[in-house]
Formats: sequence, structure tokens, C-alpha cells
Amino acid sequence: MSDLFIGLMSGTSVDAVDGALVDLSGPVPATLAFRSCPMPGDLRAELLALQASGADELDRAARAAIGLSQLYAEVAVELATHPRARAAQSGGIRAIGAHGQTVRHRPELGYTTQLIDGALLAELTGIPVVCDFRSADIAAGGQGAPLVPAFHAAAFAHPARRRAVVNIGGIANLSLLAPGETVRGFDCGPGNVLLDGWCEAHVGERFDRDGRWAASGRVDPSLLDALLAEPYFALPAPKSTGRDLFNMRWLSARLAESHPAATRATADVQATLLELSARTIARAAREFRADDVYACGGGTRNSALMARVAQLLAPITLASTSELGVDAEAVEAIAFAWLAARRVRGLPGNLPAVTGARGPRVLGALYRAPTSSDGE
Repeated sequence: MSDLFIGLMSGTSVDAVDGALVDLSGPVPATLAFRSCPMPGDLRAELLALQASGADELDRAARAAIGLSQLYAEVAVELATHPRARAAQSGGIRAIGAHGQTVRHRPELGYTTQLIDGALLAELTGIPVVCDFRSADIAAGGQGAPLVPAFHAAAFAHPARRRAVVNIGGIANLSLLAPGETVRGFDCGPGNVLLDGWCEAHVGERFDRDGRWAASGRVDPSLLDALLAEPYFALPAPKSTGRDLFNMRWLSARLAESHPAATRATADVQATLLELSARTIARAAREFRADDVYACGGGTRNSALMARVAQLLAPITLASTSELGVDAEAVEAIAFAWLAARRVRGLPGNLPAVTGARGPRVLGALYRAPTSSDGE
């Protein structure tokens, strides 16, 4: 039976659909191909708008899920027909793990919502689909997030060194991997979400390339203090967060609190937001007493952010997971291929010490392919 899986991911930044073709037949996942497809502007705008309540949102959410699933299918079909997929095994792709797009994350209210149409994705690709990964953990009293620490432990743990793996997406999450200790992890705060939102609002670009705009500004101490006063940062783990908290409304309130009458250079706000992300990431890794920190996710492309995190961590080393043989931009997509394999094999995918769930749970709903068995 095939051990080829596809992982599909669209994160808090809502900038692209990332897909990875992964061979899970060995002890370490082998990435055979990776594809990143930019999110079309109209679909991105709707997914961002759905982060807040609005008119006719049930219909709009259903239509957005269809559009997103069609984009997921394009990426999956390209990966499934990749020459390395045909060469690797004759059994085809065993399953797709599809995260979907988070538009609400409210574990304290007992729910999380990721838009995806698993049945449509299975129909369009002819491949079994696993999706809705977070609900089983939340039903068991957990946060439903982060889920990637289990994969990080399988892929990156070292027998003699304390490693922290930080995924810098829209939200930054940290996995804490220490020999002989329980794996821990949590969302430490904003990664790119505020940086991207402020940049798009004031420069008209989706992101601050290489952090150049932030580097042109200066950190505003009073604003930084107001940002760091957010109670979320002081909460103990397990904890998770998202755009429900860290959004432009949150930032506007902090701008007003710090100096209500102040006129700030927009570049200075960007510099301060970069400092916020860097400090919250570095603080979490230092408190863990990490020997090494490895970064992955889209935030690794922001050289100014990476340089500032490295400064704050010194003498702890900061490197990319690419140095461990796993493409930094592909890690989350690979993780959802790995989680799909756990579901197909009937194995738990969550870590209760990370999410706070009452126990291990098999994660995900499985949609059979129209012309095949369910992949199990």
C-alpha cells in the first residue's frame, strides 16, 4: 500500500496555498515535491472579510470554501501527477491532508472553524481527503492548536540537544523539544499578521519584503509597551490564538492607548510590530533554555525579522529548518500530510500536553475518494 501523502495548507497570512508531496515510508518524512500557489485577490479578500461577522456570512463562507477547495485541488493534482509521484510508488497517493482556512478560532467557546469542502476536494482529485483536524481535540477540552509540535518532534528532535522550532506564519508558534521531556508547544503571538496588515494598509503591498520598510523606521517604546501589555502574552500554556485577537482593530486600540494624540510615522509602527514579533518569539525560546532554535514558515523570508530574533537569542543559535533537510516554507504542508497519515492509520495526532485535551485523539474527518476505498 502506498505511503505517499499530500499535505495542503493555507495559513493565517492568507497569502497562498502550500502543498507538499511526502513519502512517509521511512523513519523521516521525505519531501518529493513542493508547490506554493498564490491566493487569488478576490478569494483572499473574501476569506479576510469572513474573519469578522457580516451580512449573509453563511452563504459567503460556503462559497469561499468551494473556491478554496478548487484551488487546493489544483495544487493537489499537480503534485499527484508530478514525475516523482509516479516514480516513487505504483500505489498512487494514499490521502490528502487539507488544513483549510481558519476564519474563527474560539476554543474558549468550544469551537474552531476552518473553511474547506472535503467532499468536493475528494471528488475533484479522486484521492481520499482528511480535513477538520482541530475539532476532535477541542471536543476533548483542548485548544485544537497548535498541532504541528507532534510533527516537529517526529522530524526535528535531537537525542542530546534542547531544540525549539518556531513556525513564523501569521501567528508564531513554538515547539519545545528536549531529550527525556514531554513535548510542549504554544502560540507565542503575532508572527506576520500585524506586519502584513499594517503594510497592506499603508504601503499597498501584501507584505514587507525582507522587512525593509520596518528597517527604515524606529521602535516606539511607548507603543511597544502597550503591545506587550496584552494579557495573552502572560497566559500559561496551553494556549493558542489567531486573527480573532491579533487584528487591525486590536492594533488601533493599542495605538490610541499608548499616545492618543501622537502622530507617528507609519514606518515606526512597522518597526515596532517587528520588534513585538521578535521579542515574543525570542522570549519563549530563551525561557525554554533552548540550545538551538530552528525557524520555518513564511516569516523566514523576512530577513530583518530573522536578524532581530537572532540578536535577541544570542548566544543561542538561530537557523532555518532547511539546514536540517526540511524546506522551511514546506514544513506546515508536510505536517498536514503527516497528520493525514496518522488519521488513515488510526493513530493519535494531538499532544495533550500541548493542546490541553483530556487525552490523545485521532484527528480529522475522512472523505472517501469517489472511485476508491477510504484509504485505510
